[in-house]
Amino acid sequence: MTFHYPNGKRYTAELTKAASTYKPKDVKWSYGKRGMTLEEDINETNQYYLDQEIAVIHKKPTPVQIVNVDYPKRSAAVIKEAYFKQASTTDYNGVYKGKYIDFEAKETKQQTSFPLKNFHKHQIEHIKKVLNQKGICFVLLRFSMTEEVYYLEADQLLSFWKRMEDGGRKSITKQEIDQYGRLIPLGFQPRIDYIKIIDSLYKF
Repeated sequence: MTFHYPNGKRYTAELTKAASTYKPKDVKWSYGKRGMTLEEDINETNQYYLDQEIAVIHKKPTPVQIVNVDYPKRSAAVIKEAYFKQASTTDYNGVYKGKYIDFEAKETKQQTSFPLKNFHKHQIEHIKKVLNQKGICFVLLRFSMTEEVYYLEADQLLSFWKRMEDGGRKSITKQEIDQYGRLIPLGFQPRIDYIKIIDSLYKF
C-alpha cells in the first residue's frame, strides 16, 4: 500500500529505505526514556491520565484520503494507495474537570529559537475559535537537543504570530519562551505532566 503526505511525497519509500538499512547492531539502548518523540511522550502521559481517571485526552487521528482500492475477494478490500490529508485543527483535545482542553505539540532541533513556520494558518484560526469559546488552549514546545518541554498558553502564541504577520521575527526566541512559558520537568508517570501546569494557571 502506498501513502502520500499532503505535499505529494511518498510515505512507503521512506519506510522501505529505513527497513532495508536496518541492522541489529544499529540498535542503541535508551536510558531514562531518552530518544522518545514528543508524540510518544504525550501519548504515554495521556494514557496515564486516562488510567488514573484524571482526564480524558486523545490524539486526533490523521485524516486519510483513499484513492485506490483493490477487491481481491468479494468480502475483502485492500487499500493500494492513500494520502495523508493535512489536519485542519490541533493534535490533541479532551476534557479535564469539565473543561474542554485543546492543544498542539511541536518540536525543533534549534536551540536558540522556535520557528513559527512549524504552525499552520488553519491551526492558528482553530486556536482562536477555541479561545473564543473559553476553552483551555495551549501548545507544548520541545527543544529536542536539550529535551526541554515548555507549556505556552495559546494567547501568547497568538501574540508572537501577530508580530510575525506585522513584519516582525518569524520565530520565538528561547528567552521569550523562558519568560512566557512554563518548563515542564520530565518525569516517569506521567512523563510530561501538563495537567499540573493547568492546575497552577486555572481555578476549578
